[in-house]
Amino acid sequence: MPPAGGFEAVKYKRNLPFRGPSGLVILGGVTAVCAYGFYRVGKGNLEKRELQREKVWSRIHLVPLLLAEGDRDAYRRQQAALAREREIMKDVPGWEAGKSVYNKPNHRSAETIVVI
Repeated sequence: MPPAGGFEAVKYKRNLPFRGPSGLVILGGVTAVCAYGFYRVGKGNLEKRELQREKVWSRIHLVPLLLAEGDRDAYRRQQAALAREREIMKDVPGWEAGKSVYNKPNHRSAETIVVI
């Protein structure tokens, strides 16, 4: 039979170990990391846009220089071609170097065509 005052109460307690941060803390951490990532992506996009603008403006400012360089090169090549033609055709009587070989004026000569 049981003792007079009854049995002593059974002492039990849930002794679960701490298993990491709560779901709310994890959600907050993920949100913070994503916000920081979007912030860095935005700053990177601004930097990339600024570099692209700088590249475009540098090319715009270099266009006259490049065109002048191309014109000087075309002139040098034309003069070299005329000198070669004079050298090759020096024994042909009546030959004028650089003159069009066509008799009609509607044909353009090579010196009026500019290739860039």
